[in-house]
Amino acid sequence: IGYLPEGAPTYGDMTPESYLGFIAEIRGFDGAEKRRRVDSVVDKVDIRGVTRQPIDTLSKGFKRRVGLAQAMLHDPEILIMDEPTDGLDPNQKHQVRSLIREMSQDRAIIISTHILEEVEAVCSRAIIIAHGRLLADGTPADLLAQAQNHNAVLITVDAAAADNLRRNLESVSGVTAVEDVSFVGETNGVRRLRAQAAGGATIADAVGEMLRATNTPVRELFVERGALDDVFRKITAPEDFADA
Repeated sequence: IGYLPEGAPTYGDMTPESYLGFIAEIRGFDGAEKRRRVDSVVDKVDIRGVTRQPIDTLSKGFKRRVGLAQAMLHDPEILIMDEPTDGLDPNQKHQVRSLIREMSQDRAIIISTHILEEVEAVCSRAIIIAHGRLLADGTPADLLAQAQNHNAVLITVDAAAADNLRRNLESVSGVTAVEDVSFVGETNGVRRLRAQAAGGATIADAVGEMLRATNTPVRELFVERGALDDVFRKITAPEDFADA
Protein backbone atom coordinates (compact mmCIF):
# COMPACT_ATOMS: atom_id res chain seq x y z
CA ILE A 1 0.00 0.00 0.00
CA GLY A 2 1.18 3.52 -0.81
CA TYR A 3 -0.19 6.50 1.13
CA LEU A 4 -0.28 10.21 0.31
CA PRO A 5 -1.48 12.18 3.35
CA GLU A 6 -3.35 15.47 2.99
CA GLY A 7 -0.92 18.26 2.16
CA ALA A 8 1.78 15.77 1.10
CA PRO A 9 4.00 16.40 4.16
CA THR A 10 7.73 15.96 3.54
CA TYR A 11 11.02 17.18 5.01
CA GLY A 12 11.35 20.70 3.62
CA ASP A 13 15.11 21.02 4.09
CA MET A 14 15.76 17.93 1.97
CA THR A 15 15.79 17.83 -1.81
CA PRO A 16 13.41 15.49 -3.65
CA GLU A 17 16.43 13.38 -4.58
CA SER A 18 17.64 12.97 -1.00
CA TYR A 19 14.11 12.58 0.37
CA LEU A 20 13.18 9.83 -2.08
CA GLY A 21 16.50 8.13 -1.42
CA PHE A 22 15.67 8.20 2.29
CA ILE A 23 12.22 6.72 1.65
CA ALA A 24 13.76 4.02 -0.55
CA GLU A 25 16.12 3.03 2.26
CA ILE A 26 13.23 2.87 4.73
CA ARG A 27 11.48 0.56 2.26
CA GLY A 28 14.53 -1.69 2.26
CA PHE A 29 16.09 -0.76 -1.08
CA ASP A 30 19.76 0.08 -1.53
CA GLY A 31 22.45 0.25 -4.18
CA ALA A 32 21.41 -0.04 -7.81
CA GLU A 33 17.83 -1.00 -6.93
CA LYS A 34 17.44 2.13 -4.80
CA ARG A 35 18.70 4.33 -7.65
CA ARG A 36 16.48 2.54 -10.17
CA ARG A 37 13.33 3.04 -8.11
CA VAL A 38 14.08 6.69 -7.36
CA ASP A 39 14.80 7.40 -11.04
CA SER A 40 11.62 5.58 -12.05
CA VAL A 41 9.25 7.59 -9.84
CA VAL A 42 11.06 10.86 -10.59
CA ASP A 43 10.29 10.31 -14.26
CA LYS A 44 6.71 9.14 -13.61
CA VAL A 45 5.79 12.29 -11.68
CA ASP A 46 7.93 14.52 -13.91
CA ILE A 47 10.10 16.22 -11.27
CA ARG A 48 13.49 15.65 -12.92
CA GLY A 49 14.12 19.40 -13.17
CA VAL A 50 13.72 20.07 -9.43
CA THR A 51 15.30 17.01 -7.80
CA ARG A 52 18.16 19.05 -6.30
CA GLN A 53 16.14 21.99 -5.01
CA PRO A 54 15.09 22.15 -1.34
CA ILE A 55 11.52 20.89 -1.10
CA ASP A 56 10.51 24.05 0.79
CA THR A 57 11.27 26.10 -2.33
CA LEU A 58 8.96 24.07 -4.58
CA SER A 59 5.43 25.02 -5.62
CA LYS A 60 2.47 23.18 -4.10
CA GLY A 61 2.10 21.22 -7.32
CA PHE A 62 5.67 19.96 -7.22
CA LYS A 63 5.44 19.21 -3.50
CA ARG A 64 2.37 17.11 -4.22
CA ARG A 65 4.28 15.28 -6.95
CA VAL A 66 7.12 14.56 -4.53
CA GLY A 67 4.53 13.15 -2.13
CA LEU A 68 3.10 11.00 -4.91
CA ALA A 69 6.59 9.79 -5.78
CA GLN A 70 7.23 8.54 -2.24
CA ALA A 71 3.85 6.78 -2.22
CA MET A 72 4.66 5.04 -5.51
CA LEU A 73 8.30 4.22 -4.89
CA HIS A 74 7.75 0.62 -3.79
CA ASP A 75 5.27 0.02 -6.66
CA PRO A 76 2.21 -0.66 -4.47
CA GLU A 77 -0.86 -2.40 -5.80
CA ILE A 78 -3.05 0.04 -3.84
CA LEU A 79 -2.59 3.81 -3.51
CA ILE A 80 -4.51 5.80 -0.89
CA MET A 81 -4.62 9.59 -1.30
CA ASP A 82 -6.16 12.15 1.04
CA GLU A 83 -7.26 15.36 -0.74
CA PRO A 84 -4.60 15.01 -3.47
CA THR A 85 -5.37 18.36 -5.18
CA ASP A 86 -6.54 20.49 -2.27
CA GLY A 87 -5.05 23.99 -2.49
CA LEU A 88 -3.64 23.59 -5.99
CA ASP A 89 -4.25 26.02 -8.83
CA PRO A 90 -6.17 24.82 -11.93
CA ASN A 91 -3.01 23.91 -13.86
CA GLN A 92 -1.58 21.97 -10.93
CA LYS A 93 -4.89 20.16 -10.41
CA HIS A 94 -4.93 19.14 -14.06
CA GLN A 95 -1.38 17.79 -13.82
CA VAL A 96 -2.03 15.77 -10.67
CA ARG A 97 -5.36 14.41 -11.95
CA SER A 98 -3.76 13.38 -15.24
CA LEU A 99 -1.13 11.51 -13.26
CA ILE A 100 -3.78 9.79 -11.13
CA ARG A 101 -5.68 8.66 -14.24
CA GLU A 102 -2.48 7.34 -15.76
CA MET A 103 -1.54 5.42 -12.61
CA SER A 104 -5.03 3.93 -12.29
CA GLN A 105 -4.42 1.78 -15.37
CA ASP A 106 -2.39 -0.76 -13.41
CA ARG A 107 -3.32 -0.28 -9.73
CA ALA A 108 -6.24 0.48 -7.43
CA ILE A 109 -6.40 4.07 -6.22
CA ILE A 110 -8.56 5.22 -3.30
CA ILE A 111 -9.13 8.96 -2.91
CA SER A 112 -10.68 10.77 0.05
CA THR A 113 -11.90 14.18 -1.08
CA HIS A 114 -14.50 16.87 -0.49
CA ILE A 115 -13.79 18.34 -3.94
CA LEU A 116 -16.57 16.70 -5.92
CA GLU A 117 -15.32 17.88 -9.30
CA GLU A 118 -12.36 15.63 -8.55
CA VAL A 119 -14.69 12.65 -8.26
CA GLU A 120 -16.01 13.31 -11.76
CA ALA A 121 -12.50 13.93 -13.10
CA VAL A 122 -10.72 10.77 -11.93
CA CYS A 123 -13.05 8.26 -10.27
CA SER A 124 -14.77 5.20 -11.72
CA ARG A 125 -16.61 4.55 -8.44
CA ALA A 126 -17.80 6.95 -5.75
CA ILE A 127 -18.81 6.26 -2.15
CA ILE A 128 -20.44 8.85 0.14
CA ILE A 129 -20.02 8.30 3.88
CA ALA A 130 -21.45 10.57 6.58
CA HIS A 131 -21.79 10.09 10.33
CA GLY A 132 -20.22 6.65 9.97
CA ARG A 133 -22.89 5.47 7.53
CA LEU A 134 -22.48 4.40 3.92
CA LEU A 135 -25.08 6.49 2.09
CA ALA A 136 -24.25 5.99 -1.59
CA ASP A 137 -22.12 3.68 -3.70
CA GLY A 138 -21.96 3.81 -7.49
CA THR A 139 -20.33 5.41 -10.48
CA PRO A 140 -20.24 9.21 -10.71
CA ALA A 141 -22.86 8.89 -13.46
CA ASP A 142 -25.09 6.88 -11.10
CA LEU A 143 -24.87 9.62 -8.50
CA LEU A 144 -25.45 12.40 -11.04
CA ALA A 145 -28.68 10.65 -12.03
CA GLN A 146 -29.98 11.58 -8.56
CA ALA A 147 -29.33 15.31 -9.08
CA GLN A 148 -32.34 17.60 -9.05
CA ASN A 149 -31.68 18.97 -12.54
CA HIS A 150 -30.40 15.78 -14.16
CA ASN A 151 -31.48 15.74 -17.83
CA ALA A 152 -33.40 18.99 -17.42
CA VAL A 153 -33.46 21.05 -20.62
CA LEU A 154 -32.47 24.71 -20.43
CA ILE A 155 -33.72 26.85 -23.33
CA THR A 156 -32.93 30.48 -24.11
CA VAL A 157 -35.40 32.36 -26.34
CA ASP A 158 -36.43 35.92 -27.12
CA ALA A 159 -38.55 37.31 -24.30
CA ALA A 160 -41.56 37.66 -26.61
CA ALA A 161 -41.59 33.90 -27.25
CA ALA A 162 -41.20 32.82 -23.62
CA ASP A 163 -44.88 32.52 -22.66
CA ASN A 164 -45.74 30.37 -25.68
CA LEU A 165 -42.67 28.24 -25.07
CA ARG A 166 -43.69 27.66 -21.46
CA ARG A 167 -47.14 26.44 -22.50
CA ASN A 168 -45.67 24.17 -25.17
CA LEU A 169 -43.10 22.73 -22.79
CA GLU A 170 -45.79 21.95 -20.22
CA SER A 171 -47.51 19.80 -22.84
CA VAL A 172 -44.43 17.67 -23.57
CA SER A 173 -44.59 14.13 -22.18
CA GLY A 174 -42.10 13.63 -19.36
CA VAL A 175 -41.86 17.30 -18.40
CA THR A 176 -42.93 17.74 -14.78
CA ALA A 177 -42.36 21.47 -14.35
CA VAL A 178 -41.18 24.54 -16.22
CA GLU A 179 -39.40 27.36 -14.40
CA ASP A 180 -38.04 30.72 -15.46
CA VAL A 181 -34.34 30.84 -14.59
CA SER A 182 -33.48 34.11 -16.33
CA PHE A 183 -30.72 36.08 -14.68
CA VAL A 184 -31.91 38.81 -12.32
CA GLY A 185 -31.80 42.20 -14.01
CA GLU A 186 -31.21 40.75 -17.46
CA THR A 187 -31.90 43.44 -20.07
CA ASN A 188 -30.89 41.85 -23.37
CA GLY A 189 -34.42 40.77 -24.27
CA VAL A 190 -34.03 37.05 -23.64
CA ARG A 191 -35.58 34.57 -21.21
CA ARG A 192 -34.31 31.23 -19.96
CA LEU A 193 -36.71 28.41 -19.17
CA ARG A 194 -35.84 25.10 -17.57
CA ALA A 195 -37.97 22.04 -18.28
CA GLN A 196 -37.61 19.49 -15.48
CA ALA A 197 -37.56 15.81 -16.40
CA ALA A 198 -39.66 13.24 -14.53
CA GLY A 199 -37.28 11.09 -12.52
CA GLY A 200 -34.31 12.38 -14.50
CA ALA A 201 -35.59 10.71 -17.68
CA THR A 202 -34.38 11.87 -21.09
CA ILE A 203 -36.69 14.54 -22.50
CA ALA A 204 -34.35 16.31 -24.92
CA ASP A 205 -35.64 14.48 -28.00
CA ALA A 206 -39.27 15.19 -27.16
CA VAL A 207 -38.49 18.84 -26.46
CA GLY A 208 -36.59 19.10 -29.73
CA GLU A 209 -39.52 17.64 -31.66
CA MET A 210 -41.87 20.13 -30.03
CA LEU A 211 -39.59 23.04 -30.93
CA ARG A 212 -39.47 21.94 -34.56
CA ALA A 213 -43.21 21.32 -34.74
CA THR A 214 -44.01 24.76 -33.31
CA ASN A 215 -41.24 26.47 -35.29
CA THR A 216 -39.92 28.08 -32.11
CA PRO A 217 -36.75 30.16 -32.67
CA VAL A 218 -34.20 29.13 -30.04
CA ARG A 219 -31.07 31.03 -29.10
CA GLU A 220 -29.60 28.25 -27.00
CA LEU A 221 -30.55 24.75 -25.82
CA PHE A 222 -28.61 22.89 -23.16
CA VAL A 223 -29.20 19.54 -21.46
CA GLU A 224 -28.14 19.70 -17.83
CA ARG A 225 -26.28 16.86 -16.15
CA GLY A 226 -26.88 18.08 -12.62
CA ALA A 227 -24.16 18.54 -10.03
CA LEU A 228 -22.59 16.12 -7.57
CA ASP A 229 -22.61 18.92 -4.99
CA ASP A 230 -26.43 18.89 -5.10
CA VAL A 231 -26.50 15.11 -4.72
CA PHE A 232 -24.07 15.26 -1.81
CA ARG A 233 -26.15 17.89 -0.01
CA LYS A 234 -29.36 15.96 -0.60
CA ILE A 235 -27.91 12.68 0.65
CA THR A 236 -26.09 14.11 3.67
CA ALA A 237 -28.70 16.70 4.74
CA PRO A 238 -28.77 17.02 8.56
CA GLU A 239 -32.43 15.97 8.75
CA ASP A 240 -31.44 12.60 7.29
CA PHE A 241 -29.67 11.85 10.56
CA ALA A 242 -32.25 13.13 13.02
CA ASP A 243 -33.11 9.59 14.05
CA ALA A 244 -29.63 8.13 13.63
